[in-house]
Amino acid sequence: MRASKTSSRARRSLLAAFLALSGGGVQAAVPGLDGTGTPAFSLSAAAAPISQPDGAMVYSWGYGCQSASVAFLPAITGAQCPQMQLPGPTLIVRQGATVSVTLTNNLPKAAGNTSILFPGFNVSATPAVASGQAAACPAQQGLLTTEAANGCAVTYTFVATTEGTHSYYSGTQGDLQVEMGLYGAIVVLPAAVPAACDAGLAAANLLAEKTWGEADFRLAHSAYSHSATCYDREYLFQFAEMDQRIHRQVEEQVLADNGACTKTGGCLAVDTEPYHPTYFVINGRSMPDDMDANYAAHFPSQPYNGNPHMHPGELVLLRIVGQGRWQHPFHEHGNHVRVLARDGNMLLAQRAAGDTSEARLSGPLLFTTTTTPGQTLDGIFQWTGKGLNWDVYAHGEVGDTSTCAPDANGYYTSDPTRPNYFEWCGDHGKPLEKAPFGNVGSGGPMTLPDPNVLVNGAWYSGSPYLGADATGRAVGGTPIPPFGTIANSPTAEAGFAYMWHSHNEREITTANIFPGGMFMMMLVDPRTFAIDESK
Repeated sequence: MRASKTSSRARRSLLAAFLALSGGGVQAAVPGLDGTGTPAFSLSAAAAPISQPDGAMVYSWGYGCQSASVAFLPAITGAQCPQMQLPGPTLIVRQGATVSVTLTNNLPKAAGNTSILFPGFNVSATPAVASGQAAACPAQQGLLTTEAANGCAVTYTFVATTEGTHSYYSGTQGDLQVEMGLYGAIVVLPAAVPAACDAGLAAANLLAEKTWGEADFRLAHSAYSHSATCYDREYLFQFAEMDQRIHRQVEEQVLADNGACTKTGGCLAVDTEPYHPTYFVINGRSMPDDMDANYAAHFPSQPYNGNPHMHPGELVLLRIVGQGRWQHPFHEHGNHVRVLARDGNMLLAQRAAGDTSEARLSGPLLFTTTTTPGQTLDGIFQWTGKGLNWDVYAHGEVGDTSTCAPDANGYYTSDPTRPNYFEWCGDHGKPLEKAPFGNVGSGGPMTLPDPNVLVNGAWYSGSPYLGADATGRAVGGTPIPPFGTIANSPTAEAGFAYMWHSHNEREITTANIFPGGMFMMMLVDPRTFAIDESK
């Protein structure tokens, strides 16, 4: 697998300028509703505005929580579930569990009926008693499933037979209701985690995280009941687009109707074609909003962020969902993504007759994880520095001893508590700097710019190294004004920033302004920096 991918000089310059203006310290994990005990969810379909970075408030619909009494996973500070959010709440359950989802239609009367589809599962649906009603409304059979009329409720029941990441979305007037924001994700955790995912390198990576003060925020230790799906960190990304013209039509007609509509099919006459989306979102947010905290108070209807962090060598599980109408070719700089499964179905090699051993993975390595609407993908991303041909650790780290004894795969894995754990030993001792400012041995092919004139963002130390004292080396003999300022302490973020973004260039804009849209930063931080996923 390749260890890095290059981008144009212009894009690097834009990145440097962007990092100079951005704040850090916020991580992602996979926040959602805890259904690992009794998987019974009470959801609402309702309307609320969502925020865009250009200042627009876009009238939208979304799923949320009908009741305030819900449990969350993982334990993230300030977790909440309003009556409407975009995307809908992530539902977290275990394989084999019987799941019930009761949906109450709190949309404006002009919207008519609504519903939820759960593709990949055998679903039964029955009318339910909505809050404040004495009895259930009559069943409303739609084209694809049982629907809930305005003010009414329906309960969907299914067995979570298939592990992995799945989508859910409206089965009523899909061209309109999905566009308006009625979609979400389901994560089905494996019934049994393979023993290999709690031993060997998996245990070593967990020890390394604990050594530097990190908590374990994984939903499970493996994505599937297969020993090749162990992971150390995980993130969920739902990609969608919005045509502001459609949202404006709906808002105007809802206001004009003023609750007078009595038709089960609604009273909206909205043109959903031609389709010209202006906003492109990851988990309901656009760049740079997608890198703010989960459950940020200033995004009351957009609780989930997109801001992947990792340490070298960690296996990072990417849960990717295509929502909306378009395909979105998302590119993860730094390496390819090894696909584990699509729509919860693992991609495994065929075994010979009589072979009872565990089937091998056969999923491809993807340069871009192109998402088809409604389709999900689970994949593993890993950054190690292998192949860069220079020493990313530099070996002036506190507590390090300039040694790198390679394991069978060529990495230093002898001591997970060392700052250079998972170093690629083939590049050990190869300096990048020809004329270093700090204490790194000279002789490398590059002369770095003076850190007093280089634009350094709040995430990046200015140093090309991941060592514990990388920030000190970057400062050099001339203090950066104001006098003596060090933007990042040795235990702060002082790593590498990679662009993760759509390869459809229009989709990395917000209302045609760059940077925006489906764009975020992936940060590789040194082990000395504790990645805090509790916020």
